[in-house]
Amino acid sequence: MGVLKLHGHPYSGATLRVLSVLHEKGLEFEFVPIDLATGEHKKEHFLSLNPFGQIPAFEDGEIRMFESRAITQYLAHAYADRGTELLFKETKKMAEMSVWAEVEAQKFDPPASKVAFELIFKPMIGGGAADEATVAEQQAALSKVLDVYEARLAGSSYLSGDSFGLADAHHQPLVHYLLGTTAKAAFDSRPYVSRWAADILSRPAWVNALAQQSNAP
Repeated sequence: MGVLKLHGHPYSGATLRVLSVLHEKGLEFEFVPIDLATGEHKKEHFLSLNPFGQIPAFEDGEIRMFESRAITQYLAHAYADRGTELLFKETKKMAEMSVWAEVEAQKFDPPASKVAFELIFKPMIGGGAADEATVAEQQAALSKVLDVYEARLAGSSYLSGDSFGLADAHHQPLVHYLLGTTAKAAFDSRPYVSRWAADILSRPAWVNALAQQSNAP
């Protein structure tokens, strides 16, 4: 382990996911901004960190990683004795949290990221107006996922279980962005989901992660 460096962009959901976990762990790190507008993520020096040319990339001394969820898992394991316990030692709790971490990646992220792209990022990058048919289709898919979440959260404070964990942290970026769109209604209409969303977005680590945006070009 050495100097921690996170290469990314503070408006990127994947970058924010890692930033939040770094702050949950109370770790000192260097943030290296990547200029997406000039294609810096496709240039040789960045491709040596992530051969797919996508952000973020991460360094811990000689350890180099990409894929945000892999990075957060590494941080939770390597720095288990620091900050918030995001992975649980007790077998049943660990198994339960792992399931919901997979649910985030496999069930929640696909429709949520498509909605966020159409309503937020597509106009931001000059891609034109949102495709309303795509938005409607993906919001319907997201609503079905949130129905399952509502049932889960009726009996559990967090998706991870009784304590905030990695499964919850992984949701923060897209939940944050979606609450600024018409998709907010899908969260508001489900009281347990709404409570959970407000909880995870009020955490100091997440607030600190978002603060990085104030330095963005």
